Amino acid sequence: MARIITRVESGAADAADLVGALYPSTGRGYTVGLTGSPGAAKSSITGPLTSLLRAGAEQVAVPAIEPSSPFTGGAILGDRVRMQGHATDDGVFIRSMASRGHLGGLSLAAPQAVRVMDAAGYPWIILETVGVGQVEVDVAGAADTTVVVVTPGWGDSVQANKAGLFEVGDVFVVNKADREGAATSARDLEQMLDLSVLGDWRPPVLATSATTGEGIDDLLDAVGRHRSYQEGAGLLEEKRRRRTATEVRRIVAERLRRRVSDLTDDATLDALVDDVAARRLDPYAAADKILADAGL
Repeated sequence: MARIITRVESGAADAADLVGALYPSTGRGYTVGLTGSPGAAKSSITGPLTSLLRAGAEQVAVPAIEPSSPFTGGAILGDRVRMQGHATDDGVFIRSMASRGHLGGLSLAAPQAVRVMDAAGYPWIILETVGVGQVEVDVAGAADTTVVVVTPGWGDSVQANKAGLFEVGDVFVVNKADREGAATSARDLEQMLDLSVLGDWRPPVLATSATTGEGIDDLLDAVGRHRSYQEGAGLLEEKRRRRTATEVRRIVAERLRRRVSDLTDDATLDALVDDVAARRLDPYAAADKILADAGL
């Protein structure tokens, strides 16, 4: 499984064939996305949440997306360090993946990695995303249940709306609940949910402390309730269909980008750039010419 994920992540020539061979065995795992700003201790929640699932004899896969260096493309892979307590557990598979500059909080290869873990038979997949200052919205499309983690003093309601918190969150967690301001943060979230919730599911607001394990059982219970709600209303299948549609569009867009790149040599591009710089062409006309030459 690790080798297959490596080939998918590196864009190997046989990556599409590998995913295609595994695809009939997917669709059974349930993906929980953990997202939030840097310092919210998402990885510190992942550890005890994994322990709780393992106590129930559940197998868990953890794809943890790490921020990449803009200079070398490398990543520290710190989440793997924080989860060393599970490193020797055969029922837990941890895979750190570099974001490689992708600003949505996910590595471009993360959805395929999740698919590989699903095909391997892991019933629970905890997808932990990069913290990028404001909440990442990509995880909402990649996960069945999205958990938004904030900390005391995380910001006001205007900032929450700007970050899109209430659009992506199915469950809200105020972590580091033993710190001053935790109750105020929880109250602010509840008040904003009063104004923003339109559907039948009202996201619960929970308090947790990753260091003591406080509230982790409540978090797992909330995820279970959200799963049952979606399955009962037929929403889970609908969400997964939307996810598939988005993924197909991205694959098409990426393949078109590669095709255009392969067919556009440096000399042709330089000539078009010269025309645009000299105002003989506008950028849209230059792009149309590239697409026309590529037969698109």
